[in-house]
Amino acid sequence: MTKRDAIFPAGRQALYDINRYSPAIRSGDLLFVSGQVGSREDGSPEPVFEKQVQLAFDNLAAVLKAAGCSFDDIVDVTTFHTDPAAQFPAIDAVRFKMMGEPPYTNWTAVGVTWLSGFDFEIKVIARIPQAA
Repeated sequence: MTKRDAIFPAGRQALYDINRYSPAIRSGDLLFVSGQVGSREDGSPEPVFEKQVQLAFDNLAAVLKAAGCSFDDIVDVTTFHTDPAAQFPAIDAVRFKMMGEPPYTNWTAVGVTWLSGFDFEIKVIARIPQAA
Protein backbone atom coordinates (compact mmCIF):
# COMPACT_ATOMS: atom_id res chain seq x y z
CA MET A 1 0.00 0.00 0.00
CA THR A 2 1.27 3.47 -0.83
CA LYS A 3 1.86 5.96 1.92
CA ARG A 4 -0.57 8.86 2.15
CA ASP A 5 0.85 12.09 0.74
CA ALA A 6 -0.59 14.65 3.15
CA ILE A 7 -0.71 18.34 2.30
CA PHE A 8 -0.58 20.95 5.07
CA PRO A 9 -0.99 24.71 4.73
CA ALA A 10 1.37 26.92 6.71
CA GLY A 11 0.39 27.94 10.22
CA ARG A 12 -2.40 25.54 11.16
CA GLN A 13 -0.51 22.32 11.82
CA ALA A 14 -1.39 22.23 15.54
CA LEU A 15 -5.12 22.21 14.81
CA TYR A 16 -4.76 19.25 12.46
CA ASP A 17 -2.60 17.41 15.00
CA ILE A 18 -5.11 17.97 17.81
CA ASN A 19 -7.99 16.69 15.67
CA ARG A 20 -5.88 13.94 14.04
CA TYR A 21 -6.59 14.44 10.36
CA SER A 22 -4.86 15.76 7.27
CA PRO A 23 -6.19 18.85 5.53
CA ALA A 24 -5.68 17.17 2.15
CA ILE A 25 -4.35 13.98 0.61
CA ARG A 26 -2.71 13.91 -2.81
CA SER A 27 -3.41 10.77 -4.85
CA GLY A 28 -1.87 10.86 -8.31
CA ASP A 29 -3.05 14.10 -9.90
CA LEU A 30 -6.05 14.45 -7.57
CA LEU A 31 -6.25 16.37 -4.31
CA PHE A 32 -8.88 15.32 -1.76
CA VAL A 33 -9.41 18.23 0.63
CA SER A 34 -10.97 17.64 4.04
CA GLY A 35 -13.90 19.80 5.07
CA GLN A 36 -12.80 23.35 5.82
CA VAL A 37 -14.69 25.50 8.30
CA GLY A 38 -14.58 29.14 9.30
CA SER A 39 -12.29 28.74 12.25
CA ARG A 40 -10.19 31.41 13.83
CA GLU A 41 -6.45 30.84 14.37
CA ASP A 42 -7.16 29.06 17.69
CA GLY A 43 -9.66 26.71 16.00
CA SER A 44 -12.78 28.30 17.49
CA PRO A 45 -15.76 29.11 15.26
CA GLU A 46 -16.10 32.63 13.88
CA PRO A 47 -19.47 33.73 15.34
CA VAL A 48 -20.53 36.05 12.47
CA PHE A 49 -21.89 33.75 9.75
CA GLU A 50 -20.72 35.81 6.74
CA LYS A 51 -17.21 35.97 8.19
CA GLN A 52 -17.33 32.24 9.00
CA VAL A 53 -18.07 31.45 5.35
CA GLN A 54 -15.27 33.75 4.15
CA LEU A 55 -12.83 32.11 6.59
CA ALA A 56 -13.85 28.64 5.37
CA PHE A 57 -13.08 29.69 1.78
CA ASP A 58 -9.82 31.34 2.92
CA ASN A 59 -8.80 28.15 4.75
CA LEU A 60 -9.67 26.15 1.64
CA ALA A 61 -7.55 28.51 -0.49
CA ALA A 62 -4.57 27.95 1.82
CA VAL A 63 -4.85 24.16 1.50
CA LEU A 64 -5.20 24.38 -2.29
CA LYS A 65 -2.19 26.70 -2.51
CA ALA A 66 -0.06 24.32 -0.41
CA ALA A 67 -0.70 21.67 -3.08
CA GLY A 68 -0.02 24.01 -6.00
CA CYS A 69 -3.71 24.38 -6.84
CA SER A 70 -6.27 27.17 -7.04
CA PHE A 71 -10.06 27.38 -7.13
CA ASP A 72 -9.85 26.90 -10.91
CA ASP A 73 -8.56 23.35 -10.32
CA ILE A 74 -11.59 22.24 -8.28
CA VAL A 75 -13.72 19.58 -9.97
CA ASP A 76 -16.09 18.60 -7.14
CA VAL A 77 -17.56 20.57 -4.21
CA THR A 78 -19.62 19.38 -1.26
CA THR A 79 -20.92 21.87 1.28
CA PHE A 80 -22.66 21.30 4.57
CA HIS A 81 -25.17 23.80 6.01
CA THR A 82 -27.05 23.99 9.31
CA ASP A 83 -29.80 26.20 7.81
CA PRO A 84 -29.49 26.06 4.02
CA ALA A 85 -32.48 28.20 3.05
CA ALA A 86 -31.45 31.08 5.29
CA GLN A 87 -27.72 30.76 4.62
CA PHE A 88 -27.49 30.55 0.83
CA PRO A 89 -27.50 34.30 0.10
CA ALA A 90 -24.44 34.80 2.34
CA ILE A 91 -22.73 31.70 0.96
CA ASP A 92 -23.39 32.70 -2.65
CA ALA A 93 -21.88 36.15 -2.04
CA VAL A 94 -18.57 34.50 -1.15
CA ARG A 95 -18.84 31.58 -3.57
CA PHE A 96 -19.46 33.75 -6.63
CA LYS A 97 -16.45 35.88 -5.76
CA MET A 98 -14.08 32.94 -5.12
CA MET A 99 -15.06 30.19 -7.55
CA GLY A 100 -14.17 31.68 -10.92
CA GLU A 101 -15.64 31.60 -14.36
CA PRO A 102 -17.60 28.98 -16.35
CA PRO A 103 -17.53 26.14 -16.76
CA TYR A 104 -18.54 25.91 -13.11
CA THR A 105 -17.66 22.98 -10.91
CA ASN A 106 -20.35 20.56 -9.85
CA TRP A 107 -21.75 21.23 -6.38
CA THR A 108 -23.60 19.17 -3.78
CA ALA A 109 -25.15 20.99 -0.81
CA VAL A 110 -26.20 18.99 2.23
CA GLY A 111 -28.33 20.22 5.13
CA VAL A 112 -27.07 18.97 8.49
CA THR A 113 -27.95 19.48 12.14
CA TRP A 114 -24.45 19.53 13.62
CA LEU A 115 -21.03 20.78 12.53
CA SER A 116 -19.17 20.88 15.84
CA GLY A 117 -20.09 24.49 16.57
CA PHE A 118 -19.83 25.69 12.97
CA ASP A 119 -22.64 26.49 10.53
CA PHE A 120 -20.86 25.90 7.21
CA GLU A 121 -18.26 23.47 5.90
CA ILE A 122 -16.79 22.98 2.42
CA LYS A 123 -14.83 20.02 1.05
CA VAL A 124 -13.49 19.63 -2.46
CA ILE A 125 -11.66 17.42 -4.91
CA ALA A 126 -9.22 19.22 -7.19
CA ARG A 127 -7.02 18.18 -10.08
CA ILE A 128 -3.40 19.12 -9.43
CA PRO A 129 -1.95 21.02 -12.40
CA GLN A 130 0.99 19.45 -14.17
CA ALA A 131 4.28 21.28 -13.66
CA ALA A 132 5.40 23.11 -16.77
